[in-house]
Amino acid sequence: MAVDWLGFGYAALVASGGLIGYAKAGSVPSLAAGLFFGSLAGLGAYQLSQNPNNVWISLITSGTLAAVMGTRFYNSGKFMPAGLIAGVSLLMVGRLALKMAEKPHDK
Repeated sequence: MAVDWLGFGYAALVASGGLIGYAKAGSVPSLAAGLFFGSLAGLGAYQLSQNPNNVWISLITSGTLAAVMGTRFYNSGKFMPAGLIAGVSLLMVGRLALKMAEKPHDK
């Protein structure tokens, strides 16, 4: 079983973004959303590490963040933090879509 290091890194990025938003602006919603979505992304990375075909929590989490933060980036035009998270989330959605398209390997 291979550890999903990219998934855990993505989860850490999302959670740290919420922490930084709270530290810089005192934004409790940013803290709550960052920790919530970071935890979901971490759970998804753990599940992918256990079973490479179990992509659903990671896919839903990264897809939701791509949509929400993409909308925020479109409306504000500010790259940080909305554009960064939207871009990284889109990359994760693409990565997970490729995992879903792979044929299962025979053991």
